[in-house]
Order: sequence, then structure tokens, then C-alpha cells
Amino acid sequence: MRIDIITVLPELLQSPFEASILKRAIDKGLVAVHTHNLRDFSTNRYRQIDDYQFGGGAGMVMMVEPIDKCITMLKSEREYDEIIYMTPDGDTLSQGIANELSLKENIIILCGHYKGVDQRVRDHFITREISIGDFVLSGGELAAAVLCDAVIRLLPGVLGNETSALTDSFQDNLLAPPIYTRPADYKGWKVPEILTSGNTPKIEQWRETEALKRTQQRRPDLLE
Repeated sequence: MRIDIITVLPELLQSPFEASILKRAIDKGLVAVHTHNLRDFSTNRYRQIDDYQFGGGAGMVMMVEPIDKCITMLKSEREYDEIIYMTPDGDTLSQGIANELSLKENIIILCGHYKGVDQRVRDHFITREISIGDFVLSGGELAAAVLCDAVIRLLPGVLGNETSALTDSFQDNLLAPPIYTRPADYKGWKVPEILTSGNTPKIEQWRETEALKRTQQRRPDLLE
């Protein structure tokens, strides 16, 4: 998989890809992540990429031309399955969306800033708009990093145990059940006996029951 991220602040995206699972995935050649500074595609010597909005109003707007130039350059080098715009009014990121995107080969992610991008960008280039929640960030970089993490960890070979992702919360519209590790008894706080019984069918049944119970308590909307 290849992910190209268009950003005004590429330095914000350095740290997430220099540690942990994401770095391991890059080092193993399972994914390539490239950032592109939108100011490199500005049309004037001030490297301007934003301007006042027509009709007046507070806040600057990202201009269409630099974004057009960047996306056109990338598309001249390869075909892209999705061109994603990170925006608060997009579809809320879900495990299902992450699963779907993990099957793609080439993706562009555009990070918004200021009041957002010229609507013509959304009308003519963007194939998908994604939000990570009902709140506004200073820019789309952190949201893009969240999306990348959710997608990349699903690629075959990224996690040490490939079945691990299959038991994550939301994979089957249920929250994950409680989990425990050693010691089995700590300060009198004991692990449920079923988990130390070695009876795999009973353990799986317990986990399913607990997952359903937790979902009913915390996210009943997932069961609707």
C-alpha cells in the first residue's frame, strides 16, 4: 500500500511514522507513506496556499490551484483508489471504513486547514470525506495520522499475530470483552476462573457473552 498525504505542516506527521507499529510496517515494506508540502505547489513567491473567502466572512480558505497541481502531479505517476479529505463534516471513521481502506493499493489524504478547502476541490477531486469525530482540530494532520494507524495495522504482516485485529472492538459490531494477564490473583483481585480453565469452547462462549454485555451497557447503538 502507498499513502500520499498532502499537508501544510509535514513536520506534524513525522513522529507518528517514526515509532511503533507504523514504523515497523514501513521498514518491512508493507506500506509507503509520503508527505507533500502544499506550499511547494504555490503559484507565487510567498508560497501562498490560502486566501479570503468570496462573500466575506471570518477565516481563510485553502485555494484550489495548489491542491490541483499537487493531486494532478501524483495522479500522473500512478492511479489512486481513493482521494480522501479529512474534514469534520465527513463520514465518521469506523472499523468498517478502516477495513475497506486496508484493501486499497494507493490512497491520497488531503489535510484541511483554516476554514477548509475551496468547494471545487471537494467537487472535482475528492472521492471520500472522513471525520474522526464531532469536533474541530487546528488541521487535518492528526486526523490523517489516526486514519493511517487504523488502516495500516490491518495490513497482513503488520501485527505480530494477524488474528489479533479480528478480535478488536467494532470488528463484529461488539466491544471487546474484558481481558486479563498474569498474575491470576493480585491483591485478592482474581481473574475469572473460566479463563484459567483451559476449556477453549467455554472461554470463547464467556468472551462472546461479556462482549455482548459490555456493548449493551456502553454502546447499545451498535446493536440497533
